[in-house]
Amino acid sequence: MNHLFVETTNGVALLTINRPKALNALNEELLVELYDTLQALEQDAEVKVVVLTGAGEKAFVAGADIAEMAQMTPPAAREFARRGQQVILFIERMKKPVIAAVNGFALGGGLELAMACDFIYASEKAKLGLPEVTLGIMPGFGGTQNLARAIGPKRASEMVFTGKMVSAQKLLDWGLINEVTPADELLPKVKETAALIAKVGLLGVAAAKDALVNGLNMGKTDGFKYESSLFGNLFATQDQQEGMSAFLEKRKPTFNNR
Repeated sequence: MNHLFVETTNGVALLTINRPKALNALNEELLVELYDTLQALEQDAEVKVVVLTGAGEKAFVAGADIAEMAQMTPPAAREFARRGQQVILFIERMKKPVIAAVNGFALGGGLELAMACDFIYASEKAKLGLPEVTLGIMPGFGGTQNLARAIGPKRASEMVFTGKMVSAQKLLDWGLINEVTPADELLPKVKETAALIAKVGLLGVAAAKDALVNGLNMGKTDGFKYESSLFGNLFATQDQQEGMSAFLEKRKPTFNNR
């Protein structure tokens, strides 16, 4: 891999985007590499949780690579947006949880990438935004859709139409970010949370993620029906039997994700 590092410890895969000289900007090569790597992590039985972050102290991902985009034709730009959306949608639909550790700038495609993750922890130094309109374009990796769903259309419209950067603390207040930490505490805190998830039943987590992601696109009644269906399916698994037996026997469960 040219632009990614993966380190797996106790079921937690730390996936680091590594283009620090370009502030980890997303070009087409990196998007392909990221999609392929995420697919591999989804299939890796040793991986229970993925933590996504950026190399260096300045940026998570500072956006898409403007030097590459500048000369794109309309068809090429449309294809580039769809490739970015392919990565975003894959993260949203992964059975394994993905946590964003936003260590610096998360702009444009960087914020879109973070929003695709199941939740976000950020450094107190982080700045986030969708500045595409300052380049004469608009968000193309799902930003208009995911931001409005996350913080409401009024606040999303203000961020998108002005292109201004917003502090991690403000986005914590708005509900987009789960926790803001000092810079040196960010990865330890994310890894601590990831380790908690890695110890529980992965099948239950995958089903819960399915219900959360897909239920948001349903009416409430249909969402309830979908949840009950997934809930029932888990009672055909070894993990359900192990988890409940361990509880009744007052011991820690040993899940095998079956």
